[in-house]
Amino acid sequence: MGTHSSDERPTLDAFLSQTIGQQGRAGRDFVALCQSIAVAGKMISSKVNLAGLAGMIGETGETNVQGELVQMLDQYAHDAFLSALSHRGHTALIVSEESEEALVVDTPEAPGRYIVAVDPLDGSSNIDCNVTIGTIFGIFERKGERATVDDVFCRGDDIYAAGYVIYGSGTLIVLATDEGVNGFTLDPAVGEFYLSHPDIKMPRGKIYSCNEAYSLQWAPGYTRWIDGAKQAGWKARYVGSLVADVHRNLLKGGVYFYPASTSAPKGKLRLLYEGFPLAFMVEKAGGGATDGVERILDRVPTALHERTPLLIGDSDSVAELTRLAQEDN
Repeated sequence: MGTHSSDERPTLDAFLSQTIGQQGRAGRDFVALCQSIAVAGKMISSKVNLAGLAGMIGETGETNVQGELVQMLDQYAHDAFLSALSHRGHTALIVSEESEEALVVDTPEAPGRYIVAVDPLDGSSNIDCNVTIGTIFGIFERKGERATVDDVFCRGDDIYAAGYVIYGSGTLIVLATDEGVNGFTLDPAVGEFYLSHPDIKMPRGKIYSCNEAYSLQWAPGYTRWIDGAKQAGWKARYVGSLVADVHRNLLKGGVYFYPASTSAPKGKLRLLYEGFPLAFMVEKAGGGATDGVERILDRVPTALHERTPLLIGDSDSVAELTRLAQEDN
């Protein structure tokens, strides 16, 4: 975007109104939904930036459905999304990492059109180290007169839209729809998100992102691939926040992988609100994503918090990784 000031770029609201808002009631509801997500993102961004001063660093003392310790900011982010999505009639159900069951937020008199699956704060255990963290979300449409939880037990290809919010040196929403992938950066002086990364296309890069400490638990094909990447001059970059690692590779190219392991044979990441949204986004940007066996968006979940391995990045690297992993089966 060069040196243009933010007021010369379209806001998130203007961009959505121009590209999607004319598509009838569904389009208008989707614009309203994205506006609500932006509100939640601003709320979380404010707390993240002041976490220490606001007394938001540390654990609540509880564990979530994943068996993980809940950070104070996890709970705040969950509550922020629940509040933001509950009052404008666009959302029927919320599937959150922090809730064992799907949360109903519409009424019989005003049935919501969309279901939002969300990881409210990915990487929150890193907050006390000032490491980039984020929110990941996937959006599904109801299939009948009223939304039910069965509407998310579908092929990943049925996802309507997806995105994430990054809380780092700046706050950024990246949104993927059938129209493409676009990024919007928050200008805190005016409280608006402005288009900063139009029409993102994932380049072919030489960055690999994984936790090599677990490599002895992986299929040997992954280690063979890493050895070949090193010989070809690839660089290792690993933050440990899924959203941060995928975001960097989306912009600069490369591949992220968290394979199945002997200690987690079904993988560690969640399919509905991590695997599906990120795979949808990367594919819309020209990349690919598999679980080490099949394409992520061909999967059909059978549980809200189902786990998955994830190989995601430029399509050629993902295909090669998947092929090498399968040689050992």
